[in-house]
Amino acid sequence: MEKDRIKQAYLSFVLGEGHPPQSVFKLTQQLGLAEEEFYRHYPNFEAIDRELWADFGRQARSTAAAEPVWEGYGSREKLLAFYYTLLEILKQNRSYALMSLRRSLHRIPALSPRVLDDFRQDFEVFVTDILAEGRVSGEIANRPLVQDGYPRFFWQQALFVLGYFAKDDTVNFERTDAAVEKAVTLSFDLVGRNSLDSAVDFVRFLVRK
Repeated sequence: MEKDRIKQAYLSFVLGEGHPPQSVFKLTQQLGLAEEEFYRHYPNFEAIDRELWADFGRQARSTAAAEPVWEGYGSREKLLAFYYTLLEILKQNRSYALMSLRRSLHRIPALSPRVLDDFRQDFEVFVTDILAEGRVSGEIANRPLVQDGYPRFFWQQALFVLGYFAKDDTVNFERTDAAVEKAVTLSFDLVGRNSLDSAVDFVRFLVRK
């Protein structure tokens, strides 16, 4: 399929040269394709980068969900499984992943680099689904006034994980693995039932009396 050929040729060029091709024409010439063939599939090189990152995320979700234990997991375990699977995929593609992240991540962590736009959309849908499951099971507190903002909150967590991975210089990114567990534990402590929810329930009980 020509689209896959273009994507793989682009990836090979970036890995070999450390930067995107100078022009679409040069890449298609190398492939023996007409330039217009590129534009049938992508508007520019940035779109390929966005698709590559979306591919990483989709592969991580499908691989994690294919494990026999997945259906028995709660929301927290599903998010952890996703992150750990994603990190393994990034390790397998570390040269491109690190190059892309270090080129794209902003100094202000709250800002999302455009290269992650498609990845982000899929991630927020995934998080929305597993948090909804968590509310049904009681793992996640039902907080109608704030829970619509949870996907954005968890996206900031994902940016933290990716940024940490990009800077991690430990063997096999061991500190990133530890950072994932701590970040996920904290986030689920915040969205799960806690003493504040118990206090609110108690106040409601008193008001109803």
